[in-house]
Amino acid sequence: MPRPDGREPGLLHALATLDHRDVDARELMDDPAADPAALERTFHRFGLVNRIVSRPAAVYEEWVRPHLATTHRARLLDIGAGGGDLPFRILQLAGRDGLRLEVVAIDPDERAVAAASRFATRGFQVRVATTADLVAEGETFDVVWSNHVLHHLGAAELGALLADTERLVAPGGIGVHGDIERSRGAYVGFWAATLPFAWNVFAGSYIRPDGLTSIRRSHTVPELARALPPGWRVKRSFPSRLELVWGSEIPDE
Repeated sequence: MPRPDGREPGLLHALATLDHRDVDARELMDDPAADPAALERTFHRFGLVNRIVSRPAAVYEEWVRPHLATTHRARLLDIGAGGGDLPFRILQLAGRDGLRLEVVAIDPDERAVAAASRFATRGFQVRVATTADLVAEGETFDVVWSNHVLHHLGAAELGALLADTERLVAPGGIGVHGDIERSRGAYVGFWAATLPFAWNVFAGSYIRPDGLTSIRRSHTVPELARALPPGWRVKRSFPSRLELVWGSEIPDE
């Protein structure tokens, strides 16, 4: 069972145990009883962290932009909306380039949807839903994307996500699930980079403890490669990231 207090182990202990996923660790923000004020601060700080860690401009250029056009509106599904900043930024970048894009961001957690809804605008829809709900509705998307979702999942949940992704990707489209790659370098890097901000920018939020927990829960590339069904591939990305990819990386002309 997950540790109910969510306390982070010491640095040396964490580094000594990173050879294996800590599947029993639980992020504080996943607790239904998480402090609402701390949760709101966390969602609002995601934008700052994602600009560095998740690199929305790079995501847009590599995975989204090749599937967009000026002549028709493409659709992007963001699974696990979190604070909503990443899909909203991708929508902004498409608009900057004069490309037509509609974004649907989903999350089963009403608290996340409430936070992401601050970005709701024309072409950006946020809703409480799962991938299974959208499959049942017959939805399809040109790009199916998630960020920092994989490390939350057990083996059965990962299999279900990948199967749903295949059903939700439209012909010629692509599914990409980005996450952290677990490593001592990633752990030390995040530990050191966030330490100066623990008592100011990130104070009163779950950013630092949950970020460290996320790394301990995350996979390595070889671990995911062994678990992937046919048609999926895993790629390394920067910084300390990995991406599961299914579908067409370069659309047909």
